[in-house]
Amino acid sequence: MFVGYLYPAYECFKVVEQRRPSVESLRLWCQYWILIALVTVMERFADTFISWIPMYQEAKLAFIIYLSFSRTRGTAYIYTTFLRPYVASHESEIDQHLNELRTRALDFVAAYWERSSAFMQTKFFEILQYVVAQGHRPAAAQPPPPPPPPPPAQVILKDC
Repeated sequence: MFVGYLYPAYECFKVVEQRRPSVESLRLWCQYWILIALVTVMERFADTFISWIPMYQEAKLAFIIYLSFSRTRGTAYIYTTFLRPYVASHESEIDQHLNELRTRALDFVAAYWERSSAFMQTKFFEILQYVVAQGHRPAAAQPPPPPPPPPPAQVILKDC
């Protein structure tokens, strides 16, 4: 986490906060974060297949170190040699798939919103009807008051 995220994030912060950051430094860190995002997503899908390989974590750490340190220029090499040519040749397909995914996601959110708002409206009116019914109970429906206590027994004394 330190080598792959914290250190690069701090270096990126320093570049962004410069008065006039160089385009090359910004490009380098953008390329780094693109590659890290790609590695993270790929690893989530392939984790069950590759996590059991001996020394996998160590190899991953070495790869991240290779990418993150500017002396190795690993980020620029991997990006320009592998990623950029692949994405550039498939850019229109990727854009088409992303647009389809965005449309499906918006349709899903709209349908979910409609269903949840209809459900909430129904429940709200049920609760409102219940509250109104509780406030206007007829008097006969209320339990009768308890009967008054019986009068004390009278003792009549006769003259003897």
